[in-house]
Amino acid sequence: MYQIKSQIYMNMTKTQKSALCNFLRALVKKSPEFSIDEIFDKFLDDERYYFEINNPHFEFLEDYLDDEQFLSDTKLYLKECRKYYDYKKKQEPIIQAQKEFEKKKRAFLREVKMSKDEPTKKQLYYYERLCKKYNIEKKELTSKLEARNEIERLLNEYSRDFENIDR
Repeated sequence: MYQIKSQIYMNMTKTQKSALCNFLRALVKKSPEFSIDEIFDKFLDDERYYFEINNPHFEFLEDYLDDEQFLSDTKLYLKECRKYYDYKKKQEPIIQAQKEFEKKKRAFLREVKMSKDEPTKKQLYYYERLCKKYNIEKKELTSKLEARNEIERLLNEYSRDFENIDR
């Protein structure tokens, strides 16, 4: 798509070309159910309509709307945009799997780091309070990870006991 962009609309300024290409790309993206010909026809009809009511999206297009080179360039760009978005859609499951893998990797690395750090004062204080509350003998906690897991275990174990009493 980006390679085609440098080969089309040669007689437009850089700003005009960019604005038109962004607009066309957005058209293709928001209407995946339409064919390229339908999108192309809709674009031309809309632009002609806006010129008729004196409210054009792109004033510079007035000279180009009937130019064969402009029409062929537009169609070519629309086809390239469709290829790009179809390819992107096919890649989506791979990208999602990659994101999921990265998420698991970050969680694993976070736990590795926690296993090497000493527990915080807050964790130790909270663990001490839980042990007092539930009359449990304290263990020596050596890492943040161990403290977190032990606190979670106590909360889960004793919250289940309280749920059973309520029933």
